[in-house]
Amino acid sequence: MSENPGVPTAEPAAEPADAELLKTVNLTRHFRIGGGFSSNNLHAVDEVNLTINRREIVALVGESGSGKSTIARLLAQVYKPTSGQILFEGKPLSSMHGRKAQLAYRSDVPMVFQDPFASLNPAYRVSHGIVRGLKLHRTDLSASQRLEEAERVVEAVGLNPAAEILQRYPYELSGGQRQRIGFAQALAYRPKLILADEPVSMLDVSIRIGLLNVMADLREAEGVSFLYITHDIASARYVSDRVMVMYGGHIVEAGPTESLLQEPKHPYTQLLLSAVPDPRAPLSVDVETAKAEPPKVVNPKPGCRFRDRCPVAEAICHEKTPVLQELAPKHEAACHVAQRAAAGVGVGAV
Repeated sequence: MSENPGVPTAEPAAEPADAELLKTVNLTRHFRIGGGFSSNNLHAVDEVNLTINRREIVALVGESGSGKSTIARLLAQVYKPTSGQILFEGKPLSSMHGRKAQLAYRSDVPMVFQDPFASLNPAYRVSHGIVRGLKLHRTDLSASQRLEEAERVVEAVGLNPAAEILQRYPYELSGGQRQRIGFAQALAYRPKLILADEPVSMLDVSIRIGLLNVMADLREAEGVSFLYITHDIASARYVSDRVMVMYGGHIVEAGPTESLLQEPKHPYTQLLLSAVPDPRAPLSVDVETAKAEPPKVVNPKPGCRFRDRCPVAEAICHEKTPVLQELAPKHEAACHVAQRAAAGVGVGAV
């Protein structure tokens, strides 16, 4: 209370809703392959810099093997970085020590897995996983409060009646319902960021939109952010605020969703978009795609990792690794050709 009557007490400044929540700095993860005496290293993730703000959905897009899930496991602390840092609310994860700090972070940043059939224990009722998580992460709740919270989060992901759903076994639920339970389990921890690793890829196309709407609704109602990992650029367009495109362990393009997808700068992003069916395109149009496979990045040499599939690759693409550079407002791409075009330098110039 103010010591002087009539003089209002200053309130602490509220944190902006779009304040930075999580950030990586040159995040890198290599895996030794080929036995104990091998010098071969698989470069799954190389010097990735990403940010996720509060109340934001960021989509990480790319083919299988591009390094997307490795990033999710690094953020979930399943893997330790080979080098680089992860900062959460401005604090490096490397400074978090002890079981209490680890549990607190896992409450703030839980993960929803790809397979809705393997992520629930078939021997227990649906309530088991949610209540067990509450016992571990929210010790302040009584038994009755845990049950009330379990019903609340099940309703929040669109499953009703919640009390009846909680008493079912996983085999009594559809794949879409199981995946909603996965989101409910994560939501029960009162998270700030949910890592959603391909959460709709194993579901029928007809019900994927419902899960994407769950993510959007939870962002609005609960204030939670999402890292949405997917190979489906169309679903990323539907639900995300920003898109980051990954190839061969590198982020090759990043920017606001509509800007990036309306005017993609990197040839790989253009290739991904060419694979999305467009009912407005004439039937006579053939989309030319590269036939090479995504690379296994083992002991890589300098150069663009997309160069062998790129239709516009030049000599410099084989010699120098491009870095992300802003080519439009908040829109970055790691491509020598795109960067010269943005600077007004002709293609083919050195």
